Amino acid sequence: MNPNSPDPPVLQGIALSKSFGSTHALDAVDLAVRAGESVAVMGPSGSGKSTLLHCLANIERPDSGQVLLDGERIDQLREPHRSELRRVRFGFVFQFGQLLPELPAVENVALPLMLGGMPRREAERHAREWFAPLGLDGKEDSRPGELSGGQAQRVALARALVAGAQVVFADEPTGALDRTTGQDMIAMLVKVTKAQNAALVVVTHDESVARWCDRTVRVRDGRIVGEEPATRIPAAGTGVRR
Repeated sequence: MNPNSPDPPVLQGIALSKSFGSTHALDAVDLAVRAGESVAVMGPSGSGKSTLLHCLANIERPDSGQVLLDGERIDQLREPHRSELRRVRFGFVFQFGQLLPELPAVENVALPLMLGGMPRREAERHAREWFAPLGLDGKEDSRPGELSGGQAQRVALARALVAGAQVVFADEPTGALDRTTGQDMIAMLVKVTKAQNAALVVVTHDESVARWCDRTVRVRDGRIVGEEPATRIPAAGTGVRR
């Protein structure tokens, strides 16, 4: 993060440490992300990159350190508040989408709103507004098994954003896709989160995915060992469906 930026971070991890038995997954890691910024976290298997994401997203509690959202500490919240935070202020896109197979796409997208108490009809109306912008027009009533891998990931992206998430976490979001579909997916992910002024944290092993993000943080042995700005600005005409 640029220390000279006038914008405070929306999400900040301070001196985060986490161990599993004798394995030190994180060792005093600092990371801050601004609203509208995309950050790729890269590193070899076992480097701690997924643990970092899980601690920032309040899925795992760090053993020590702090996680701040809009300047307020969130790592010490009780579980009901942690669950609400993950549902309302965070969004998630995983490698395999994790859509509910028994529900049509529109209900998968509407689910966070309905869990928050919004009436079903209103929640589905909000959910449907995401389908055309993400190139999913006409897929509202399709079940996950009837969608391609790329379409399923776009449904997952809509679900991540429908409740107005401040931060979106994506763990290997292109890992199950072919290269062309994966490039379309990461382009859409960066574009849409930036348009919503949401921060984006992407864990990936793919350099071509990381290059879409504003900067890349490299993790090894539980520590950040390098950071660099984007090496390429996505060009117009990326093949992303609008």
